[in-house]
Amino acid sequence: MAKEKATANDKKRIEQQVYDVAKPLATALCCELLRVEFVFEAGYWYLRLYIDRPEPVDHDCCEKLSRQLSVVLDSIDPIKQSYFLEISSPGI
Repeated sequence: MAKEKATANDKKRIEQQVYDVAKPLATALCCELLRVEFVFEAGYWYLRLYIDRPEPVDHDCCEKLSRQLSVVLDSIDPIKQSYFLEISSPGI
């Protein structure tokens, strides 16, 4: 895993770009995209997206968004570092 530093501006740019691409994908799955975070924790980069919907967010919903978003991110390649993609709900 690359442990390159990203500036605050880089992180904000990445978060905004991912938000812009992920929002219509989440909407198509009847979900609301709440937040995108690009963070460095425990030696690794994480791209986290938080989604919600009226019925509980389940694994299937997270997996569908993850697969669709991965294809788009691979094509536009906004993140130069290696990272883990996580899709989850904000919880109760």
